[in-house]
Amino acid sequence: MALSAKLVMRQGQSLVMTPQLLQAIKLLQLSNLELASFIEEELERNPLLERADEVSVLSEPARDGETASPDDAGPQEADWTGGDLAVDQGALETALGTELDNTFDSGRLVTDGPTTPDAHGLSATSWTGTSGGGDGSPANLESYVASATTLHERLTDQLTVSVRAMSERIIGHCLIDQIDDAGYLVESVDDIAARLNVSPARVEAVLTIVHGFEPTGVGARSLAECLELQLRENNRFDPAMKALLANLDLVARHDHAGLRRLCGVDEEDLVDMLAELRSLDPKPGRAFGGAPVQAVVPDVYIRAASDGGWAVELNTDMLPRILVNQTYQSHVGRAGDADRSFVTNCLQTANWLAKSLEQRARTILKVSTEIVRQQDAFFSQGVEYLRPLNLKTIADAIGMHESTVSRVTSNKYMASPRGLFELKYFFTASIAATAGGNAHSAEAVRFRIKQMIDGENPADILSDDAIVVRLKTAGVVIARRTVAKYRESLRLPSSVERRRDKQCRVRVS
Repeated sequence: MALSAKLVMRQGQSLVMTPQLLQAIKLLQLSNLELASFIEEELERNPLLERADEVSVLSEPARDGETASPDDAGPQEADWTGGDLAVDQGALETALGTELDNTFDSGRLVTDGPTTPDAHGLSATSWTGTSGGGDGSPANLESYVASATTLHERLTDQLTVSVRAMSERIIGHCLIDQIDDAGYLVESVDDIAARLNVSPARVEAVLTIVHGFEPTGVGARSLAECLELQLRENNRFDPAMKALLANLDLVARHDHAGLRRLCGVDEEDLVDMLAELRSLDPKPGRAFGGAPVQAVVPDVYIRAASDGGWAVELNTDMLPRILVNQTYQSHVGRAGDADRSFVTNCLQTANWLAKSLEQRARTILKVSTEIVRQQDAFFSQGVEYLRPLNLKTIADAIGMHESTVSRVTSNKYMASPRGLFELKYFFTASIAATAGGNAHSAEAVRFRIKQMIDGENPADILSDDAIVVRLKTAGVVIARRTVAKYRESLRLPSSVERRRDKQCRVRVS
């Protein structure tokens, strides 16, 4: 069969991802902060976009036939420059035609008593009150507040004082850069030495100097070393403490018998050593704080309605308000072809952005309303009544694609009488029920497991198998490994560790 080239016409449909469509999809998954940053960039890039709150309101023009009367004018200039200027409060109020408190900031001008001319023949007037700007506004106290010192800055200041050799300072700066917010060294000494092309012994020597900085314990490579540095500072690092720090896994398991044997102490001394260990700071760098924590701002508010339902509304304070300046476009549009083409593109981009923002707000409101409808029992009665839900259920209910719902629920938060939740929180897996009942939400089952463990009797600790039996009695079919997985996600110890922990607490008390 011979091969040949030919032209064939075919008709078909395909989705073309235009830049405008890509932008609309991108806007759906942006959070409030990311959206605000994106709008700032568009305002700088597009001259036809303006903030709604920055549009100036023109003053109302004077009506035809009205002119300012000379009698309506304020005090004549001669009244203020003449030599017979009154300085007492009564005369000033008569000259101004109003009370002095309405003209000057109360407490600023003090004219009680005669004024004393200075050496140049000028009268000195006493001004009192709070200090402020030149326009009479109160001072901005925030401009005088010093910024908080970070851990990196504190260590750098101490390094400058403690180390004089420039080569050692370079090593010290490299070590400080590798200390995290908790105060631990996250990179090994060998890697730092290889990167700086020096011997590990030199890096170790500078690290020993860093270990002497405040806060005590900073620069440690492990929890045991961090606690050791603090014990050495308190002159409490003896052989028994050394053995205790070498067996922190036994401390976590509350194995007092093994600890007494390894440390060579009795029960009373061991209890004192453990109490001293608890008084130390396992994260010495947290006193300086880490990265600034950004408060979560809800995108949607849920309030109880008068008819017994729920009212869903958008947080309008976080919605960007932009306007398209049609007047500017009409003026520039009369310019040359190049300028007219640029303005036309800016106008199309601005109109599409405004349309995309409106569509984003409507989509968030539509998805949130459907989530509230599906999880009505949760908002009314609590976590135990959270229903299993997936993206397809919401997408089918509102007539959208699952990917759209997934983008809308990313980094979006809902404020309700039950608290602040991410929209993703309401999508949980389904766990079967006994006797063909309604399925249970994984989050609701996790909440039940936590309730059982928190309320268990110290004399009767529940094992994972016992929790499975109790859940089955309550109508929840679940495997033991699933219970163990949920318990670990809640950071709850096993039944053996809980029994040992509660027995130690009873013994200590």
